[in-house]
Amino acid sequence: MDERELRALLARVRDGEAPVEHAVARLKGAPFEAVGGFATVDTHRALRVGMPEVIFAQGKTAAQVAAIARKLDGHGPLLVTRLDPDKAAPARRAVKGAIYDPVSRTLRKGRMALPTRGPVAVCCAGTSDVPACEEAAVTLEVMGVEAVKVYDVGVAGIHRVLARRGDLDRCRAVIVAAGMEGALPSVVGGLVGRPVIGLPTSVGYGASFSGLTPLLAMLNSCSPNVTVVNIDNGFGAGFVAGLIARG
Repeated sequence: MDERELRALLARVRDGEAPVEHAVARLKGAPFEAVGGFATVDTHRALRVGMPEVIFAQGKTAAQVAAIARKLDGHGPLLVTRLDPDKAAPARRAVKGAIYDPVSRTLRKGRMALPTRGPVAVCCAGTSDVPACEEAAVTLEVMGVEAVKVYDVGVAGIHRVLARRGDLDRCRAVIVAAGMEGALPSVVGGLVGRPVIGLPTSVGYGASFSGLTPLLAMLNSCSPNVTVVNIDNGFGAGFVAGLIARG
């Protein structure tokens, strides 16, 4: 349940369109519910922070993911991240209408219906960074925010990102994913007067240290509008950018 749903429920009770018992039944499970002795799901997170609880599938069994997804289904849009293909089938069966995407390794159902102030651009330096970007884009979609994809525009061919400046300028925030030396967020930060969220990826040869080099490069950006999430954390980048777009 999110704030919009809660307000609508209380208004129906106030206007005599729904009995108090109906509201009690809707709120009875708040604010959390136990699942199989291995999880305690937060059913009112959307009410507090604007987004339902998201299931992080990494480290969980397929059966655990499916059980948690089944419990969260009906409490707003559903999003599962880091869900490998071999674990996806049970969760899809547990949640009718859920969509699995093997590139972003996400399972989703529904989207939020809150107003936004504009789209978010999701950029990446190279095609190898697309999985992290797609995780961010799916997160934005579930949050009800339009994602403008600007892919394969790294600094090795700087004219490519310059050609898409119009797309960047019309967005409320810009997510920029890069591996290797992680230079692209600084470039984009110097082009747009918007919050830029650096998304370091674990793409690159040995000295990129599985994303540590681009992470440190982004943290040391000379563009003051650049902030940074953790390595490969497309969900985190999408979530923060979505809050900016909705704010």
